[in-house]
Amino acid sequence: MTQRDPRLPSHVVPSRYQLELEPDLAAATFFGTAVIDVEILEATDEIVCNAAELEIRSVQVQLSDGTALIPDCRLDDDTERLHLVLPTDIAAGPAQIDLTFSGVLNDRLRGFYRSTYRDEDGTAHTIATTQFESTDARRAFPCWDEPAYKATFATTLVVDQAHLAVSNTEVVRESFPDSDRRRVTFAETMPMSTYLVAFVVGPLEITDPVEVDGVEIRVVHRAGRGHLTSYALDVASHGLRWFADYYAIPYPSDKVDLVAIPDFASGAMENLGCITFREVLLLIDPATATQPELQTAAAVINHEIAHMWFGDLVTMKWWEGIWLNEAFATFMETACTDAYRPDWQVWTTFSRGRSAAYATDALESTRPIEYPVRTPSEAEGMFDVLTYEKGASLVRMLEQYLGVGRFRDGVRHYLSTHAYANTDTSDLWDSLEATSGEPVRRIMDGWIYQGGYPLVELTETAHGVAVSQRHFALDPSRSNDQRWAVPLSIRARRSGHEGGHEGGHEGGHEGGHEGGHEGGHVDTLDRRFLLDGPVATLTGHTVDDILTVNADSSGFFRVRPTPRAIAAAVSGDLTPSERHGVVDDAWALTVAGELSAASFLETALGFVGEGDLTVWQALAGSLGHLARLIDDESPSAALFNERVRALADPALKRIGLRTDGSDDDRVRELRATLVVLLGTVADDPEIIAASPQLRHHDDATLATAALTVVAHHGTRSDFDEIRAVSRRAPDPQTEQRNLRALADFRDTALADDLLAAIVSGEVRTQDGPYLIRRALTNQHVGSHVWAFVASHWERLTDSFPSNSVARMLEGIVMLDTDEHVSAVADFLAAHPVPQGTKQVAQHLERQRINAAFRTRVQRSGLGL
Repeated sequence: MTQRDPRLPSHVVPSRYQLELEPDLAAATFFGTAVIDVEILEATDEIVCNAAELEIRSVQVQLSDGTALIPDCRLDDDTERLHLVLPTDIAAGPAQIDLTFSGVLNDRLRGFYRSTYRDEDGTAHTIATTQFESTDARRAFPCWDEPAYKATFATTLVVDQAHLAVSNTEVVRESFPDSDRRRVTFAETMPMSTYLVAFVVGPLEITDPVEVDGVEIRVVHRAGRGHLTSYALDVASHGLRWFADYYAIPYPSDKVDLVAIPDFASGAMENLGCITFREVLLLIDPATATQPELQTAAAVINHEIAHMWFGDLVTMKWWEGIWLNEAFATFMETACTDAYRPDWQVWTTFSRGRSAAYATDALESTRPIEYPVRTPSEAEGMFDVLTYEKGASLVRMLEQYLGVGRFRDGVRHYLSTHAYANTDTSDLWDSLEATSGEPVRRIMDGWIYQGGYPLVELTETAHGVAVSQRHFALDPSRSNDQRWAVPLSIRARRSGHEGGHEGGHEGGHEGGHEGGHEGGHVDTLDRRFLLDGPVATLTGHTVDDILTVNADSSGFFRVRPTPRAIAAAVSGDLTPSERHGVVDDAWALTVAGELSAASFLETALGFVGEGDLTVWQALAGSLGHLARLIDDESPSAALFNERVRALADPALKRIGLRTDGSDDDRVRELRATLVVLLGTVADDPEIIAASPQLRHHDDATLATAALTVVAHHGTRSDFDEIRAVSRRAPDPQTEQRNLRALADFRDTALADDLLAAIVSGEVRTQDGPYLIRRALTNQHVGSHVWAFVASHWERLTDSFPSNSVARMLEGIVMLDTDEHVSAVADFLAAHPVPQGTKQVAQHLERQRINAAFRTRVQRSGLGL
């Protein structure tokens, strides 16, 4: 059978939408009109656009000669297309389509939907808001709902006089049709795609504006939370100015509203000038927030502002190109946040996101970053760790290889060349090649159009150091013969070294330069080298060199740690990112069965002098996984806990269990990481005993760590108290911290209470899937939670946002017994997730790999 073309016919193209929508919040409905200016490119008797879940009340097609035609309307629910069949052929030329329609303000957090909240008095309120990406603008008004069909939008909202109304642009006019309603007209937008249109209506408040170079920034929020807006305004003000300077293009619209939505399926959405967020990512009190909460909020705000240019001003032609929008915004959020708070060292923290991408991309079920997308569900499935974290890692790798200045020049060239238009990936490569003179396409195409990544290995030879690449897979039996053009950043450290290095015999390189290492006692020499074959030789090195081929871990590839590299990492002769890379690469090789778990544990225990947060996060994650593989009652468990305490306790003593308020943010988070490691992995009695008191510490970062420990060892009374705190929380962060902790209790009866709150609606549908995911990873209740998910599948999937179901299922990767592997696979084969087919396949494969890892460790032990 011939597969239906997923794209609309291209013979009719819209240029302008005049929209008027009137939501009825009490009835959860809306009425709308749309006047759409189109260009007929060839004679036709049918106009086809997108519409879904709408009742079309009337349609008229007005031709340029004044002729008015009434077409027959047919709305195809399967294809989400509106067919307007005309009584006669119409010639090429301009036309206008007038439509009236109505719809439902749904509760699925997509399209034009309703969100609710209770004020401080307990009174319930409803707002109407939008989420159109990827293909849900069609649920609010008939449109050409594909990114290539850019048009301008002139929006009017008819609302209750007491309600706030915001959209993409400034208000240009207000009128009052009667004593109850207000008619709010907004300025016409720049040409943009339908998925970027937004409107929000309801009992909300808005801050006074902060002006940045003539552009006003405001925060929209529910009543009573205005005191939580100053941080977002500060971050956004810095970001707007920083991006305008980086891109060398002024902000492309007239204002920026940051809108906090009580119910929101994603983290945030880059609607032009009307950026919507989960409340927890926007409304925040810096005095009571944790370091990760502040950093995450800043990153998300910067991510969305970055999109105003890269995504909104210049947009992909079709959904397979969404990786470039999201990858670039993720890269830019990190660069901007680094400029905002250099003390956070976010490029070091970036290593953790790269590690998550590595884990997925080492699966046979991985995918190329860019691959053909046909259906809306396939487009929805593109929003994953490969699009964001792998994509951003590749952008970072390219920037570091080209150099920051040459890379920025290429980005400016790309944006200025394609402003208000649509592009594909090759357009960016063209711009970067034009400004750098480097073979960007030859380097990058292999990374974009094939999945996976290489493992780079170093071997000493008589002529220098041989560097080779091979495809890395967590299941080595699934490795293949793929190759990449690998941009190596080579850093050779040696005592007393002077002069340059000679180049290897394959690939391009530039001359090196000396530089001081942070340790102060080793000279460094940095250069680039393009490994575009299976093996090359790096000459000019001695046996005394500490050779790093992924300097600062800026490349998207793993490196097999050599004994010399491990020794250098343990002694602190590598940068924090490089030390993290040694730990993370060794762990991946261990999971893959290429290193023994006992060998990894010996390596990890050598980092007793480590003082960097990101390195400790890698250590804590791997040690926590190993702890799950040991029977709690076995002698090995006590020995393992003793070894972990011997590793982590000295690090905690160096910084102290309690802060005196003078610590920087990374030290605060390091303390929290160590407390959780000691309290939940090593079962340290002192930490467990101190945590109930520390849970109320003034330092929210420490208090949150103690909360995790309390939940891990907690009782019914602890559960009830934490649940009560989440219900009466004064801010979104306190609510979410305590809500997440409920999934960490190890009692199945308490897990049942949490699950009952999820299905009853007490827990918002935006949060339920992620609490279930967390509970599935809970070693003591995960099996019980899976049984609940399986028995309540229809109810859960009907109520949760569609894009969250595959994310919920990520928790299955820790159900790592053979029995679970079989049962979960059978269930999901019978209950497919169309919008997350690829992600679910990845979860199942990782579950199988984890089960095999468990079997190996239990057979061979940890050498304790």
